[in-house]
Amino acid sequence: MVAPPLHFSLRMSPKTMEPLARRLFRGVLIAEVAGVIGAYWLFQRMNTSQEFRHSVKRRFPSILEVYYKSNEWAGIYGIREQDQEMWSKNNQ
Repeated sequence: MVAPPLHFSLRMSPKTMEPLARRLFRGVLIAEVAGVIGAYWLFQRMNTSQEFRHSVKRRFPSILEVYYKSNEWAGIYGIREQDQEMWSKNNQ
C-alpha cells in the first residue's frame, strides 16, 4: 500500500507575509537614513576641518579624492591645492 504524497507548502499566507515585509522595509529605510546622515556628517567634517582632511588622507585617500572631485564637480576649486600647500609647509 502506497501512502499519498505529503504536500508541504513553502508559501506563507499573505497575513504572515505583511508584518515581515513591513519590518524588512523599515530596516532598509532606517539603514538608508543612517547612511545619508553619516555621509552628510563626513562631508561637513571634511568641509570644515583641514586637519580632519589630513587624517582622512593618511587613512582613506580614496575618500578624500571623492571629496575633492565632488567639490570640483560642484564648481568649488582650490581646496586640494590649499591642502597640499599647507601640508607641504608643515613637512618642511
